[in-house]
Amino acid sequence: MCGKDHYSGRCYEHRRKWVENRLLFLARIFAIDLCAYAIMSNHTHLVLRINTAKAQALSHDQVLRRWHRLHQGTLLTRRYQNDRAALSAEEKSTVLATIDVYRERLQSISWFMRELNETIARQANQEDECTGRFWEGRFKSQALLDEASVLACMVYVELNPVRTAQVSSTKDLRFTSLNHRLKARKARTNTVLIKLRSGRISREGELWFSFRDYFDLIQWSLQYSSRSQKDPPKIAALSILNQMNVSATSWYTVCSSLEQRCRGEVHLNKWASEALYAV
Repeated sequence: MCGKDHYSGRCYEHRRKWVENRLLFLARIFAIDLCAYAIMSNHTHLVLRINTAKAQALSHDQVLRRWHRLHQGTLLTRRYQNDRAALSAEEKSTVLATIDVYRERLQSISWFMRELNETIARQANQEDECTGRFWEGRFKSQALLDEASVLACMVYVELNPVRTAQVSSTKDLRFTSLNHRLKARKARTNTVLIKLRSGRISREGELWFSFRDYFDLIQWSLQYSSRSQKDPPKIAALSILNQMNVSATSWYTVCSSLEQRCRGEVHLNKWASEALYAV
């Protein structure tokens, strides 16, 4: 899909940028938090969080503006935005019912993936001058039922290019959420990715760990996997493992083989759960 075709010699690496750009665009539209991603040569890994509170807080106009950035909507929804005073009471009632449908779609993993996959498929088919099915099948997802699972899955996703021997260092992790966060921090710009803890305690909408904790844990997990002599975690990594009550050995075992060990649901600890999903 995005790699090099050894038969024709053609390179499709530019398609990874297509996927990344579309992901970041959709993260601005949907009431779904993008926690982590890794765009591989023939598939994509995502960690998403359904943000129901954000979806419910959207005004009618905000719902329509967001949906109309994806689709034309209906004649009535467009008229509602342009001149709602001209609509009859029955027409306004129809629009409000349609807005409820759009609001549900804006917090749907299935719709998020549909908007991602269909767009990439159309671009690829146009480039290849062909028609027909592009993706092998429907996406698969696992529910992440506690905070330890969320962190483990995020690290698992970030290190996917390392695990498949595409890169050997975090410096080479292109087309991943870690790389995106690093570039945003260097440029001192905001990112559409979910925020990590910025102070001593996490605020509403933030994940419970800081970027420094996250980066150190990824670095240590990478080093741990490549050395026969297993070094103990750094202080930051050790602190975050202790908070989860997970040993270094157990941590690496889980985050290096999460897909094989956890089917359907991932529940590493019995902590407060949220509606998070790994795709």
